[in-house]
Amino acid sequence: MEKLVPKLFTTMKNYSKEQFVKDVIAGIIVAIIALPLSIALALASGVTPEKGIYTAITAGFVISFLGGSRVQIAGPTAAFATIVAGIVARNGMEGLIVATIMAGIILILMGLLRLGNLIKFIPYTITTGFTSGIAITILVGQIKDFLGLTVVTKQPLIATTDKLKAVFRFIDTFNWQAFLVGMVCLVILIFWPYLPGICKKIPPSLIAVLVGIGMVSGLGMKVNTIGDLYEISSDLPKFAFPSFSFGMVQDLLPDAFTIAILAAIESLLSCVVADSMVNGRHRSNMELIAQGAGNITSALFGGIPATGAIARTAANVKNGGRTPVAGMVHAVTLLLILVVLMPYAALIPMPAIAAILFMVAYNMSEWRKFLHLLKTSPKSDIIVLVSTFVLTVVFDLVVAIEVGIVLAAMLFMKRMSEETEVEGWKYVDEEDDNDPDSISLRVVPKGTIVYEISGPLFFGAADKILKISLEEADKCLVLRMRSVNAIDATAMHSLEELYKQCVRKNITLVFSHVNEQPMKVMEKDQFVEQVGRENFCVHIDDALERAKQVCEN
Repeated sequence: MEKLVPKLFTTMKNYSKEQFVKDVIAGIIVAIIALPLSIALALASGVTPEKGIYTAITAGFVISFLGGSRVQIAGPTAAFATIVAGIVARNGMEGLIVATIMAGIILILMGLLRLGNLIKFIPYTITTGFTSGIAITILVGQIKDFLGLTVVTKQPLIATTDKLKAVFRFIDTFNWQAFLVGMVCLVILIFWPYLPGICKKIPPSLIAVLVGIGMVSGLGMKVNTIGDLYEISSDLPKFAFPSFSFGMVQDLLPDAFTIAILAAIESLLSCVVADSMVNGRHRSNMELIAQGAGNITSALFGGIPATGAIARTAANVKNGGRTPVAGMVHAVTLLLILVVLMPYAALIPMPAIAAILFMVAYNMSEWRKFLHLLKTSPKSDIIVLVSTFVLTVVFDLVVAIEVGIVLAAMLFMKRMSEETEVEGWKYVDEEDDNDPDSISLRVVPKGTIVYEISGPLFFGAADKILKISLEEADKCLVLRMRSVNAIDATAMHSLEELYKQCVRKNITLVFSHVNEQPMKVMEKDQFVEQVGRENFCVHIDDALERAKQVCEN
């Protein structure tokens, strides 16, 4: 059973001065990256700029201190923007604080009840659908500031469709100076990472903000800045316990569950990505407890919901961070920046913030994965993907996840029942020497490992593929799939990840007895062409003969 011990305590056993220096440098760099993002995400969430910094400081420190990942960096993320904006519009900041505290308690309970592994039952198509949908909602929400429109409405605009209507309704208030500032900042954000030398080390969002300030302040352009629309505070985060009632708790419970589920999904996905980068293994239940504690702390100190941020975590790893110390340094650095530099945030033009959020939306949209799933997935998975995407954009994330999961379950059961009726299969005892398919009498070539997969490969079982252990000495991996009668997009994604591991370790992947439905999905996905048709064998004897050829070469 997984230990509920923070990774910080584990990594301190063999900690060195050299690693401390690397962690400090990585933490400072990540803080510089997080600064403009935290401000932008706070504004996108309908709260004041400093609340994004408060979140990155408080939640970032607590989650790194208690977390189940070596390198996870936490803070405000784009996934929460539309949810937070809706809660604030309906219930005010007090309601958001209560909902975030409740979400934190739910996350802690999930960790204590060891529910970390249950996140795998959220299908890949649903996570891709709502992630792409959130990206669209963020993009639409920033068009107003990017074009410099003056939008006047009696009620705050929450729904994405209402925001889009407002853009067309008030398009006659277009400000070409704001648009020019936004375009310059957007060009910098797109092309700065491609510049040679030391430029790559400087976050493009920081350069975009500085250039935007220069254009507005230096050239006297009439463009709204953060200071024009919001009061800027450089005060330290202050502890404040909210007043709440039973009725408020009832009203906010669905929002709290949405925040908790989304925080769990995004943080654990970030942990998996980080594991592959540092060749480590996170503790999912401890990470959920840390996320819960971090969100409660953030709410009590005036912040907004937080979770693991994949982009900031990747930046931490790339700059040498290998322990939770880097995440804690990132939080302390932001605290110092808050006190010293926060008053200057008032000079940042709103089109620059919009440009940064455009890039955030583009990077999280996963449009390539979305199109890939549309082209290659079974019809049932496409229905789930598109439904989740549309519902996220038109309604909200709560409806999208609920409907997506119900649809996925119903369509999966339908697909499984159809496959059982058409295909049918019988259990064959491996110890039966009369069975011509029995592997008990086969000679497995040296350097070859053989795994047999039994039962349908779907989103609930897809993670088992990634548990296949590959050693450096292995030359060939044989997957025997005679008992696999169906496969879905999530399992297909896991097979692709396994193949990438094999390529990295120079191991040849060979399949034995792939049935009709899995073969159709693999061909549609062009996976067969990637692996090579010569590595798809009809019988286990053919697969072992192919493995022998590989090992002898």
